[in-house]
Amino acid sequence: MTVVVVESPAKAKTINKYLGKDFTVLASYGHVRDLPAKDGSVRPDADFEMDWEVDGKSAKRLSDIAAALKSDDRLILATDPDREGEAISWHVLEVLRRKGALKGKSVQRVVFNAITRNAVLEAMQHPRDVDSALVDAYLARRALDYLVGFSLSPVLWRKLPGSRSAGRVQSVALRLICDRELEIEAFRAQEFWTIDGTFLTPGGQEFQASLNAIGGKRLGKLDIADEASARAIEQAVKGQPFKVDSIESKPARRHPYPPFRTSTLQQEASRKLGFSSSRTMQIAQRLYEGVDIGGETVGLITYMRTDGVDMAPEAIASTRNAILKNFGEPYLPSVPRHYTTKAKNAQEAHEAIRPTDMSRHPNTVRRALDQDQFALYELVWKRTIASQMESAELERTTADIGADGRDGKHYSFRATGSVVKFDGFLKVYSESLDDGEDEDSRRLPPMSRGDSVGVKKIEGVQHFTEPPPRYSEASLIKKLEELGIGRPSTYVSILETLRLRGYVKLDKKRLIPEDKGRVVTAFLESFFRRYVEYDFTADLEEQLDKVSAGEIDWKQVLRDFWRDFTAALEDVKELRVSNVLDALNDILAPHIFPPREDGGDARACPSCGTGQLSLKLGKFGSFIGCSNYPECKYTRPMTASAEGPEAVPAEGVLLGVDPETGEKVTRRLGRFGPYLQLGEAVEGEKPQRASIPKGRKPEDITLEEALKLLSLPREVGVHPETGKPIVANFGRFGPFILHDGTYANLDSPEDVFTVGINRAVDILAEKKARGFQRPKAGALRDLGPHPAGGGNIQVMSGRYGPYVKFGKVNATLPRDKDPQALTVEEAVALIQEREAKGPSKKKAPARKAAAKKPAAETAAAKKVPAKKPAAKKPAKKPVKAKKPKAA
Repeated sequence: MTVVVVESPAKAKTINKYLGKDFTVLASYGHVRDLPAKDGSVRPDADFEMDWEVDGKSAKRLSDIAAALKSDDRLILATDPDREGEAISWHVLEVLRRKGALKGKSVQRVVFNAITRNAVLEAMQHPRDVDSALVDAYLARRALDYLVGFSLSPVLWRKLPGSRSAGRVQSVALRLICDRELEIEAFRAQEFWTIDGTFLTPGGQEFQASLNAIGGKRLGKLDIADEASARAIEQAVKGQPFKVDSIESKPARRHPYPPFRTSTLQQEASRKLGFSSSRTMQIAQRLYEGVDIGGETVGLITYMRTDGVDMAPEAIASTRNAILKNFGEPYLPSVPRHYTTKAKNAQEAHEAIRPTDMSRHPNTVRRALDQDQFALYELVWKRTIASQMESAELERTTADIGADGRDGKHYSFRATGSVVKFDGFLKVYSESLDDGEDEDSRRLPPMSRGDSVGVKKIEGVQHFTEPPPRYSEASLIKKLEELGIGRPSTYVSILETLRLRGYVKLDKKRLIPEDKGRVVTAFLESFFRRYVEYDFTADLEEQLDKVSAGEIDWKQVLRDFWRDFTAALEDVKELRVSNVLDALNDILAPHIFPPREDGGDARACPSCGTGQLSLKLGKFGSFIGCSNYPECKYTRPMTASAEGPEAVPAEGVLLGVDPETGEKVTRRLGRFGPYLQLGEAVEGEKPQRASIPKGRKPEDITLEEALKLLSLPREVGVHPETGKPIVANFGRFGPFILHDGTYANLDSPEDVFTVGINRAVDILAEKKARGFQRPKAGALRDLGPHPAGGGNIQVMSGRYGPYVKFGKVNATLPRDKDPQALTVEEAVALIQEREAKGPSKKKAPARKAAAKKPAAETAAAKKVPAKKPAAKKPAKKPVKAKKPKAA
């Protein structure tokens, strides 16, 4: 008997069917051990010795594997065919060795690129040893990530309160996003004009052309700078006869794209299907692990974490047969196509992502797949088929239409177009375009040199230059790959980590840096610049790839890195916070101190007029404050509104006077945003304040609305059954009513002021009938089983917002994350991050805390006379505990 270890239970079940009764296939459920999330797990002083920890669930699975080996004499490690898969095999091997479970046992490693019967059986015929070079590369990468995280994060926490942590690769990706935002903020639109014409051939057919040259000199994009210049050109050619100066047609060929690798699959799935990168990989994982077809579980695509673009010879032959069968001989090139990737540090040994059986047309498996699975499988199938098809043949035509202007200059307009002579691979697949119309889709009507051309319209069109676009997930992955940063297995986790830490948000599929992320990036650029440089990170990745190829020693890579990194850490530890703030003020100036319309000093305090605005660091993050504090208490959020920073003085904007109290009602701006205030602060007492509800523009709040908000919470009435009050108010998640510890949501903000006692009692009764009491959180969604087993993952609705629940672990969702759009991968990442923090420390109950205070202090707080301390009673003798009786 032979024990086979794979990663997932779904894969184990399928492979067991392929191998038969002589094999026992068990799942490791991913990684079985990791570095404990505490200082000292990697010890540079001990030549980078590493301490590993096995969690409880993995310990049981490893025990199951060890138990199975007692009656079997052979162990085959069949985890995924990449670095992570090799690392999992090594971890399993090391734990079993320490258990003494491998004495007299044969241990082998096999890899397969697809989960099909033939692929698995073929792999079993070619076993090998665990690749020590790949394991070394994994160890180096894991140690580097740990050392950077556990050394740099404490510096961040001390110097930048409110920051989370910094990662080796994530920090560089964050810098890309922040640098792009700085480019956008520094961008100044520039006006330019084009002269566009609609012309008519002698046969009356319309075509478009644009001014290309004046007096034989070709125009640049910005050469026509203003309306006056455009109108002068219009007048110069108005009423002048046009003719075809030249026309030229050239044949052209468009070649097919290579099959998908991880990054290009994520990019095209985003453009064509609207999938996020994590969603794409989730679906691809399911297609790889297999679906039920005709009573047998079959993997539909090959392994989806790869940077290779070539295919195995038998796969190429199968693809060519499918082309011949489905499209005919004209679409089949005479020789097969072979591709090589242009990405840095690619592992060419890995095959591209392709269907496991090219004869399995998407329509034949549609019933076995859900809508998203079918869409992604069809995309992979079409791209693979197209990669081996004949090139498309086109004819590109360029026509120059000219006229002599009234000013004596010759004006030349150019028209371009293409005709597809043979569609080739375009019959199956064309890569999506991000910007409008492709010139290949435009066709020019027939015309000849010397033909007179009619003019239907010539007009100047105003344009403005546009800033570079923000990164989407797909374009950021493409950029990371171009720079040689990250690897196929890390792209999704990089993006997820940045979002979970609150460093970026996703808005309309574009990545926007949050203030917290910009501050962290500015800090790292100022004091750890080398370690967020693109070239440095790419060079380090290249060294790690050399380790995996067995060319250099992994510990030497760590020694070189750690020597320089510790020196940088020591330099920064001596910095004062004031030095940090000065550096951040300079780097972030375009963002936090935008130019004023009047041209004045952008950093001048709008309240006192003499102070200078500066970035301040508080317990809950960054904000802008005045240098004259505490005399001037002006503050505002770090980010100004879209309309520009609002100059709200420290005394607030006066909205009016409360007719009942005669006190002023003001609108103010604090570090946490705008709020309303009634009256002024009196020594020892805070004035009445109210937050402005989400969705309301502060400047639109009237005195009447302000008084209503300041009157909250509003008592709706007394509950007829309990005799306890029902109150209405606004909370973090919108309008609500509260009765005896039970919260119930209201439909609209206006309900806070209008809901009556009868309706309030009904709402509370409805909630009680549904069983949603405050102590019991409601399940919003069931995401299904955790990939590592141990039960289902649920998205819950709690008192403080939605969160993810898995067993005893609760992980809060980021504010910008829609609980209905949360994927399993995102949920697992949240759970892992929460587990890494360890159990939360429970605060002592208020009663116990109060009990520890002296009686006089407690009584003073309650404003009642303090009781005299009672006389001490004599201590009782300790009672000896009785021994329990034997059962």
